[in-house]
Amino acid sequence: MSMTDTIHAKLTQQFAPLHLEVIDESQLHHGHAGWREGGETHFRVRIATRNFDGMSRVAQHRAVMQALDDELKASVHALAIEVLPPGSI
Repeated sequence: MSMTDTIHAKLTQQFAPLHLEVIDESQLHHGHAGWREGGETHFRVRIATRNFDGMSRVAQHRAVMQALDDELKASVHALAIEVLPPGSI
């Protein structure tokens, strides 16, 4: 399973999102810290979920980071998180 698929599966299981995009942006970071041949090191997540209702932006980001803790410790170097309001989808 690719890292994109792993991230998508974990966030879907944890947050039951109304909208979820997992974008591998590794190619944009060629030669930068953490980049590896083959990519799957730098990701952007766009997520909309009711699970974040009432949470601060910091708490939302922490929840995503916690859900992906193993991946961030093992192989994902960077993760950009965009939380979208559920009504915007």
